[in-house]
Amino acid sequence: MDKDNCNYQNDMNNQSNQNNQSIQSNQSIQSNQSIQSNQSIQSNQSIQSNQNIQSIQSIQSNRKGPRTFLPQHGHYRHLRVYQVAESIYDITYYFAHHFLSRGDRTIDQMVQAARSGKQNIAEGNQAAATSSETEIKLTNVAKASLEELLDDYEDYLRVRNLQQWGNLHPRYEKMRAYARSKNFLRDYAQKIRQMNDEEISNLCITLIHQAITMLHKLIQTMQNRFVTEGGIKERMHQARTDYRFEQDSRLADLERTVSILQQQLAQVQAEAAHWRDAYESLKRTIEMNHHQENKRLHH
Repeated sequence: MDKDNCNYQNDMNNQSNQNNQSIQSNQSIQSNQSIQSNQSIQSNQSIQSNQNIQSIQSIQSNRKGPRTFLPQHGHYRHLRVYQVAESIYDITYYFAHHFLSRGDRTIDQMVQAARSGKQNIAEGNQAAATSSETEIKLTNVAKASLEELLDDYEDYLRVRNLQQWGNLHPRYEKMRAYARSKNFLRDYAQKIRQMNDEEISNLCITLIHQAITMLHKLIQTMQNRFVTEGGIKERMHQARTDYRFEQDSRLADLERTVSILQQQLAQVQAEAAHWRDAYESLKRTIEMNHHQENKRLHH
């Protein structure tokens, strides 16, 4: 009888162990399935979140700054034509006060013509920000002033029977090369003190021809820019139009951003609901298993 009781107890223990192993196995399977399901959900949500972030970043990167209708000008001192015109003024001032007689009205005329050439280039460049017409007009005045000064130097040579160097003169090409060189702007103030009136006159004539050629090209560039870009009023209108378009685009971008954020919120809420359901399901499973185990132990 004791032997039968012992066998019965062993059978009950074995069955209990099997049940426990079965419960643990089921719980392990459910846990693994839950983990795999959650990992799959997290992976899909991570991909979707990255896509949404990239979409928002793309919207933000497409935004542009405000359009300016005032072009940057005023850097006339860096213009080669202004630098040449300034050297013409310096040389003319020296020339007029050293080789023309005191009281000669030509002194003031030549100095003023040289100054006008230099100043109108500067003023035209500064006025370009607000008026293409004024820019072209003043640049053309600079060109006309230098042409007037050219006549004065040619007259000086002619009435004094001095030679104006032409293409065949042995020093003509050397003078042109020196006037175009980088060394010229650095040392012309010292060089002219070693020259006579004929040499200075021919140097200034060469420089004036160079400046007039550059001004002619500059005026052509201004004309082409006016044709393609328009004047200040057209640029102002275009800037206002672009600004309004930009504001409309930003509003549309914000609406798309809000839509994306709403989608992300819905995803987070769905994820929270999923975890809540998974928690409740696991809780019920555990309670049921405990209940079954307690029933077996009592029997």
